[in-house]
This record gives sequence, structure tokens and C-alpha cells, in this order.
Amino acid sequence: MTVEEVLQKLEALGSEQTKKTFLRHGAREPFFGVRIGDMKKLVKEVKRDQKLVQALYETGNHDAMYLAGLAIDPKTVTKEQLQGWVRQAYWYMLAEYTVAGVAAESPFALELAREWIEAEEEMIAACGWSTYANYLSVTPDEQLDLPEIRALLARVQQTVHEERNRVRYTMNHFVIAAGAYVPALHAEAVEVAEAIGKVHVDVGNTACKVPLATAYIEKIVARGAIGKKRKTCIC
Repeated sequence: MTVEEVLQKLEALGSEQTKKTFLRHGAREPFFGVRIGDMKKLVKEVKRDQKLVQALYETGNHDAMYLAGLAIDPKTVTKEQLQGWVRQAYWYMLAEYTVAGVAAESPFALELAREWIEAEEEMIAACGWSTYANYLSVTPDEQLDLPEIRALLARVQQTVHEERNRVRYTMNHFVIAAGAYVPALHAEAVEVAEAIGKVHVDVGNTACKVPLATAYIEKIVARGAIGKKRKTCIC
């Protein structure tokens, strides 16, 4: 398949209603408004050609960029690719989901998460926190740097309410991830969640809500799912 052929297929799957929803959330032209579930129908075809995957991301079309994130092989992606991707991730769906998910499963997960967390650019910093949170969800506990995670939890407690908008959102998610996926840090994460309370994020003219970390972790406890890792964080 060529880039043009994939774009034609995406256009056929798009809808004005989905496009309007994405525009309210921060997407910008060009894109067609394809629902993620519909987009997944193209993943197998695109995945066979990793050069095509990269070319799709470089179009700047949100639908093509998100599809690239679903189809890329995170084990063979290069650090340079991910650095390029994060710079082009102009809104939260691309930064916090597409790039963060791929980076978290790549060989460069920790290196890039640490670097991006310190970025001056809001979307890159948000991507960094999301990358680390996703990394916790798929990585065996024995491979985790628990002192570093504790230090990041303390940083969230001290600074989250003064951080930039989407960074606040992903910091809150990091606390939830630590409490949900790392049993050794569950109690500490709950303490941080209680300390930070409700995290306020401007979600614009949307119905999105910021989860209360304490309540979210309690639901995971009720399901008996603390410490249960995900097979993949790319979705």
C-alpha cells in the first residue's frame, strides 16, 4: 500500500461527528475523524511495511499519525524516530497515547521518559509522564527502579497543582499507575493520591473528567487487579 491509498481508506472511514469531537479536544486539520476501533481494521495491512508507517506519521494527518502508532513495531523503532514523533505530537491524543505507548514498549522507554519529563514544552513533558506510567503497566516489577519511582511520586505530591495543564493530567495518571501496577509502591501511591486530592485540568468544551486517583485505585483494588500487568499499552 502507498500513503495515498491508506489516506483514501482513512477518509472512507471518517465521520463528521467524530471529526467535530476531536476538534473540540484539540485536533487540527488535516484529518478525517476516524474512530480508533475502525482504524484498527487497517493495522494488519499497514504493519507489514514499517517505512509506510513512518511515512504515515510524517503526513501530519492525525488519523494517519494515530494509525502509525498502532502499527509500528516498538521493538525496532529508533530513538531518533521517537524524538521526531514527540516533536510532531501537537495534541494530547498523539502525545499521551500514541507516542507514549510506543515509547514505553521501546528499548528507550526510561531514557526518553526521563528526558521528556523535564521538557519545557507542555506536550513533551506530558508525554514523558505518560511514557513512564505506561512503562510501569507493562514492565516486570524486578526491572523497575523503585527509588526513582518513589522520587517521582514525591515530585507529583509537591508540584502537581502548579504544573502545566496536560502535565497535571499525566502526573495524576502516573500516581494511579504506580498504585495499580506496582504492589510494592501501592501504599505510597495511595498516600500521594490522598495528599494531592482532586487535580484540576482544563479539558475545554468536552465532557472529559479527570479521575480522582484515590477512587480510581480503590476500584482496581476491588477488582483484585493490583499488580496485574498489561500485555501492551499501545491502543
